Amino acid sequence: MDFEQVLQALLSRFEEQRIRYAVMGGFALGALGVPRATMDMDFLIHRDDLERVHKILGELGYGRLAHMENVSTYVHQESRWGRIDILHAFRTYSLRMLERSRAQPIFAGRQVLKVLEPEDVIGFKVQALANNPIRRKKEEVDIEALMAQLGSRLDWSRIQEYYDLFDLGEEARQLRARFGHAQ
Repeated sequence: MDFEQVLQALLSRFEEQRIRYAVMGGFALGALGVPRATMDMDFLIHRDDLERVHKILGELGYGRLAHMENVSTYVHQESRWGRIDILHAFRTYSLRMLERSRAQPIFAGRQVLKVLEPEDVIGFKVQALANNPIRRKKEEVDIEALMAQLGSRLDWSRIQEYYDLFDLGEEARQLRARFGHAQ
């Protein structure tokens, strides 16, 4: 996937259409200073903007593979355009995450995109590991990499809240003890 090409095409249209979005997942990790190989783009999109995003992606040649209450998946026939996963923001937590997202320069400053805050990236990763135990190790590696990078700069109370939602509060306390004072 040619991330720079994809983002250049998407972000200009998102801006024109005033799409409320934020990047999440593996690409967000890289934008936050924790590079990780990824094969797709993951976006959080406000539910009220989903139809316009569907139209934009269709105009760019993407086909929708799946559309459920919480997520939609798009792929392009040309591999350089890749796969795009969209999480639908409509619940209180995801709407707050979207509101907190911030502009982040990428590609040596050639582009700027909205990225979830690190605590919110962690929140989605906690949800993923809780919902799919097979993904636990992969998600834990990403979470711990962000925590090691950002340490005491993280909002640990928000992280605790996410872990508590999934009855994993003790794990959050242990992680804070390990990473909460790191620089």
